[in-house]
Amino acid sequence: MITLSHLTMRLAGGGHQITILDDVTLEIPDKQRVAIVGPSGSGKSTLLGLIAGLDRPTSGSITLDGTDISRMCESDLAKYRRDHIGYIFQSFHLIPTLTALENVLVPLELAGASGAQDRATDLLKSVGLENRLHHYPVQLSGGEQQRVAVARSFACHPPILLADEPTGNLDSATGQQIMNLLLSLHREYGTTLVLVTHDRAMAASMERVITLRDGRIESDSLIGSDHLPTESPR
Repeated sequence: MITLSHLTMRLAGGGHQITILDDVTLEIPDKQRVAIVGPSGSGKSTLLGLIAGLDRPTSGSITLDGTDISRMCESDLAKYRRDHIGYIFQSFHLIPTLTALENVLVPLELAGASGAQDRATDLLKSVGLENRLHHYPVQLSGGEQQRVAVARSFACHPPILLADEPTGNLDSATGQQIMNLLLSLHREYGTTLVLVTHDRAMAASMERVITLRDGRIESDSLIGSDHLPTESPR
């Protein structure tokens, strides 16, 4: 369960405080698929970063499965994030000097996971990259790089997966493949999936759509749960 209570985020700018999020309160049950939508500047990416513990709120609390991460010290928060949260960036954020396999190995090795090599290989196979294990990011297409990022985000079986515009830098066909892949892996691993998107098709494939405007929740709608694909794309 993700619980946000009276979450506010303000930043200093131009000699005064700018409110990015304003008293946001919501709950996301385990295993739910949620899209966060809204116009640019509405606070979507800031909200996702706060849930991930990448930023600290000005006030309010963030509780993940009973743990208040907003009160953790940085070292404990880093360990918690490693073990409980997968994060997919719009711009991939792969390490350019590492191969696809090595990029996926990073979180597994940091966690001291046994069988890390086999686990990373299996994940890359599951996203259709069995023939690209030893390619560097510069040798991969945008869609392939995002598949590596998706595999890396699932490496430690996180109960929570967060994705910030995961198809934003991809063409529509490749974006559809990534969307289907995320939904298939969500079903396989039972993760709670929360993503920020401008893609209407991706939002429509979620169970719930939360709309932000001017840092506040404008609407919160359940839209069904029958949009999961039957197979992982290859």
